[in-house]
Amino acid sequence: MGGTKVALRAESDGTQVEQTSFRWPSPPDRAADREALRAHVAEVRARWGARHSGPFDAVGVAVPAALDDSGRVVAWPGRPAWVGLDLGGLLRELFPDAAVRWGDDGDLAAVAEADGAGHRNLVYLGVGTGVGGGIVVAGRPVPGPGRGSAELGHVIVDRSGPRCDCGRDGCVQAAASGPATLRRAALLYGGPVRYEELRDALAAGRSWAVSAVEEGCAVLAAAAVGVAELVRPDAVVIGGGFADGLPGFVPRVAAHVRRLARAGAPAPPVERARLGGLSSLQGAVLLAKGEIG
Repeated sequence: MGGTKVALRAESDGTQVEQTSFRWPSPPDRAADREALRAHVAEVRARWGARHSGPFDAVGVAVPAALDDSGRVVAWPGRPAWVGLDLGGLLRELFPDAAVRWGDDGDLAAVAEADGAGHRNLVYLGVGTGVGGGIVVAGRPVPGPGRGSAELGHVIVDRSGPRCDCGRDGCVQAAASGPATLRRAALLYGGPVRYEELRDALAAGRSWAVSAVEEGCAVLAAAAVGVAELVRPDAVVIGGGFADGLPGFVPRVAAHVRRLARAGAPAPPVERARLGGLSSLQGAVLLAKGEIG
């Protein structure tokens, strides 16, 4: 579940797969969102049921919202109408026969990317509607179950920076998320800019597009290098749907990371997410399988 869209994947032993996605209704509305989720889950269940007997055994859900222990939404800046919703109860209603588990989308994406690349220590930054992040140390997510999530998107990199939707100034997300980059591009271009226009202008080397994207990449690099000083990752992985579709995005981040290296502390390698914009989805599958403790 993301701030803009939801992806669903059903699989049996990894061989037979049903996968689909949909965009949330706009503007955000709790009732409309809930009905859209119900409808698409019902569609997947029907398609799966036509080919397989029996209910789902387990469901894993990756969410960008902050949830309390019971599964109630405490904060979700991307969809503020969800605050107070018993998401855990809704998920159990949608999947009454399954064991339902949920986790932070950035943490799950990091574990999925570490699993796919064979890294024991990894820092992940996912750029989409927000900036998600996760840290894997010795093969396990940090800080770990029951201790919150690695909110790398809310690391402050500029005390005088733009206001984040969390209410603070200068968070990574405020400068490097997809919407933040598009707003910066619009200012430089002199009018509204759609994602496809930014992508094509970046590929063509248009100065306004390059400048808008470079700033976000520099901010991501600052966050990555700061975290790398603490956990010494095997790699920094850049993912998320927004980053995945922009040409040369990861090499731009890597170049900024190299510029920030200091004597005695070589820059960590920067890699493109192997799972593209679906890292969190694959992490949710691992969670459902019980492969994330």
